[in-house]
Amino acid sequence: MKEKLQFFPITTYAIVMGLSGLTIVFSKFYHMQWLPKFFFDFFLFFTFILFLFITYNYGRKAIFHFNEFKADFNHPIRINFFSAISISMLLLSIAFMGYWPFVSMVFWWVGLIVHSFLMLHTIRFWIQHNFEIQTMNPAWFIPVVGNILIPVAGVEFLPDAFSFGFFSVGFFFWIILFAIFLNRAIFHHQLPQKFIPTLFILIAPPAIGFIAYMRITQSWDSFAVFMLYMSYFFVALLFFLYKSFKKLKFFISWWAFTFPLMAVTIASVVAYQISHQAIYKYFSFFFFVVAIVVVSIVMRETVKKIMNREICVNED
Repeated sequence: MKEKLQFFPITTYAIVMGLSGLTIVFSKFYHMQWLPKFFFDFFLFFTFILFLFITYNYGRKAIFHFNEFKADFNHPIRINFFSAISISMLLLSIAFMGYWPFVSMVFWWVGLIVHSFLMLHTIRFWIQHNFEIQTMNPAWFIPVVGNILIPVAGVEFLPDAFSFGFFSVGFFFWIILFAIFLNRAIFHHQLPQKFIPTLFILIAPPAIGFIAYMRITQSWDSFAVFMLYMSYFFVALLFFLYKSFKKLKFFISWWAFTFPLMAVTIASVVAYQISHQAIYKYFSFFFFVVAIVVVSIVMRETVKKIMNREICVNED
């Protein structure tokens, strides 16, 4: 058991991100009267308990296996997944917003502080170390583009100008990192199989950007439509890349499939609420079905790995 704790992966927070996104989808569908409240209630508390479980175990790893924790924190790839902790908090803040506002506020403030520290630390880490271009993968989006998520609940707790600041940083780094990733993907070696699922992260920045922009401005304008349609473009692009996803060996990084699908589903619901155009309602249902299928598959594979004791192992 001690050895398992030693190798408890930081990437398990991607599970919380995916299930938090699913919880928010159920919340939106409940408020649109498309689904009963039961699904939202169940996944809200299931995801909350899972977050506490993962945090408890990774906290124990940090205490009892500090060298392994330090190695994670200084790893050129795994460092990016530490921001999944704060993003999980921000997503839980959104999920609890209409259910338990005080808990939502606590999650948001803690998530904001933790994410700000991790974002600045990660950018410093990038600048102070020399990286080969092949080490770049979409997981690099998590620490900095995660700033776009802060305004979604943040408009309830601080002035809009504060939210726009984080939105601006996230949007800027989305453009920069996407250009670097495109260079890496086209002109250099292919992504390792383990990180191919992280291609789905490309969907998240424009989808979340659209949601955050609507929360800040409440404006259905050209910029909002631009971000929404960019998220649809990346969904279409990944559909054409389907051969890259065939016969993949399962890794925890498969959970990268899930959260971006939830983001584009929620974005479609928001677009329907604002515009009342039926096409966005149909997109919402389509992405919802795809997301449920993907979560079911990934959850099944995760349970199989847990049963076979293949999760908490040395990844190096």
